[in-house]
Amino acid sequence: MSKTAAITLAPNTTLLGRLLATIDRLLMKSAEISNRNGDLPRFGL
Repeated sequence: MSKTAAITLAPNTTLLGRLLATIDRLLMKSAEISNRNGDLPRFGL
């Protein structure tokens, strides 16, 4: 019988993760503004 321990790690919020979240937020806000103006949002970067 072997003894094992499960270790749960907290999600690591890295600098890259925060940068991608900020870019995503800006793209979503731009799409919302375009939609409100009646334009089609541009997809992609």
